[in-house]
Amino acid sequence: MASATYTISTAPSTVATPTFSPAGGTFSSAQTVTLADSTSGAGIRYTTDGSTPTASSTLYSTPLTVSATTTVKAIGILSGLTNSAVASATFTIGTSVGCPAQSDTPDFGPNVHIFDPTMSSASIQATLDAQFAQMKDTNTAQFSENRVADLYKPGTYSVEDNVGFYTSVAGLGQNPDDVTINGDVTVDAFNSEDAGNATQNFWRSAENLAINPSSGTDRWAVAQAAPFRRIDVHGNLALYPASYGYASGGYIADTKVTGQASSISQQQWYTRDSNLGSWSGGVWNMVFSGVNGAPANTFPSPPETTLATTPVSRDVPYLYIDSTGKYRVFEPSLRTNASGPSWASGSTPGTSAPMSQFYVVKAGDTAATINTALSEGCNLFVTPGVYHLSQTLNVTKANTVILGIGYPTFVPDNGVNAMQVADVDGVRLKGLLFDAGTTNSAALLTVGPSGSSASHAANPTTIQDVFFRIGGEVAGKATASLVVNSSDTIIDHIWAWRADHGNAGTVGWTTNTADNGLIVNGNNVEATGLFVEHYQKYEVTWNGQNGKTIFFQNEMPYDVPNQAAWISPTGVNGYAAYKVGANVTTHEAWGLGSYCYFNVNPAVNAYHAFEVPNTAGVKFHDALTVSLGNVGTITHVINDTGAQTATNTTPSNVVSFP
Repeated sequence: MASATYTISTAPSTVATPTFSPAGGTFSSAQTVTLADSTSGAGIRYTTDGSTPTASSTLYSTPLTVSATTTVKAIGILSGLTNSAVASATFTIGTSVGCPAQSDTPDFGPNVHIFDPTMSSASIQATLDAQFAQMKDTNTAQFSENRVADLYKPGTYSVEDNVGFYTSVAGLGQNPDDVTINGDVTVDAFNSEDAGNATQNFWRSAENLAINPSSGTDRWAVAQAAPFRRIDVHGNLALYPASYGYASGGYIADTKVTGQASSISQQQWYTRDSNLGSWSGGVWNMVFSGVNGAPANTFPSPPETTLATTPVSRDVPYLYIDSTGKYRVFEPSLRTNASGPSWASGSTPGTSAPMSQFYVVKAGDTAATINTALSEGCNLFVTPGVYHLSQTLNVTKANTVILGIGYPTFVPDNGVNAMQVADVDGVRLKGLLFDAGTTNSAALLTVGPSGSSASHAANPTTIQDVFFRIGGEVAGKATASLVVNSSDTIIDHIWAWRADHGNAGTVGWTTNTADNGLIVNGNNVEATGLFVEHYQKYEVTWNGQNGKTIFFQNEMPYDVPNQAAWISPTGVNGYAAYKVGANVTTHEAWGLGSYCYFNVNPAVNAYHAFEVPNTAGVKFHDALTVSLGNVGTITHVINDTGAQTATNTTPSNVVSFP
């Protein structure tokens, strides 16, 4: 009997992923980059601005000359086959040269006011009053592009500094008591339209000075994104409006209050590594770590969660002026199991870098000029302003400092990702606002590429006072706001906010779209002061092992149109606000609150606010849910545990899980 063997060749259904020669990396000079695809007949479409390539992107025909730091992305396309996966390579050019020397006494531009104690109090007050008149109004200033910083050289000042939107107030001493305000640094329910409430007192800060309050009590009645850091209050501190209206803050770190700190009407608050004379108040979720003078751990009655120390912390980098009149940036040391301010027994430990190593970003700078400075090895000092980005900012050098004052705002255009940080040691990001552009970005800030595995325990990347906004000023879109792939990263005070209000046409379920506020894939990541609100899917997804969160504040999206539009992949109603990945075996969190206010459709329900693996190594302490005004419901607090939200705006509490 005859036999035969037949070999059937099956054509591929997907185009092969393009390759780069040379592969991405760091180079001292310009590179000629060749793209290739192993699928016969396939064309290659590519981008150099950080956006995802499509069939209408530039067609590759000749090698590319890359003379500045650039991310090239490419796909293979062939009729009849599925497009390839996206290939991506970053070419960092020129880092071996080192940062060209910058000025030690730079021009910070017109949005930075520098006060000297030789100036008259009247002239300083006139400047403060004029800018406050521009920055205070909730209706007109909240989504404006005005940005300002008030910096006080060492000395004593008799002024009243009322702090409006997008305003940073800071002392220029190496330690807080080098600058003393005999008067007040105040945030209150300033405007008639506030109706006595402080729930929209966003985006303002005070740092690195001492206050002798005029009446014995300073008032800092703020909501989110309004840090109070490195302050020595010689008296009391009121965290509520003078009207005793609603307030929704807030964050204090590395601070001394000799008298009493009072929260009164604040829904929630987090205080870290500070000294308090005493504390008064507690509505739903008051959290303390490393705070001398904090109340006892009594959650839920009163709702105080207190940890004796903060596991890992590092104070923010800050600008100061030395004895020769030159500007420098101080970089505080890492602390473990800290309590009290870093400066309680003298100067904050750490190192100092001259401004000659900082490129000053100000009006006129572009993504290209900023990337050039980064590729040359410069740190960045970002002055108040709004900066549109036509390409991704690439942070590739270990120990890079990017320090912003006056809420400098990065807006990605044409769908680029705003900033990407390599998986390197010691990057410090502080004082930045990322505002999504009108074309969807995959992520606004990514720390470490996917699959990052290096240990950074001795010198982690820190993300501090970094804020994210989707909608409000413009109809922004971004799938994720912050993605952390690098291990050991410290997330210290962020507010990721999908806007629930704003300029006309900028807010709505299909308008300012955003799936996730924070995705953590790295191991040993710690979050202290995590505020994430209104995202449309899992607001926080934590896939890394051994993560820790101390304080979480969340509101679920207000604008869910109907239940069918908001069903999780597990088939339950809604998406959890905080989801720990199914493969995680160790995770711990303290002091967490999630609230619902489904005002578009009050029939909407969330099955639970926290979704975690049922394993002994995943532990939650002091978690709660609230239905604001009984507008919608949350059935359980965590997994199937905890009562349904009450009808009278009181919390459902779970003290310990499992």
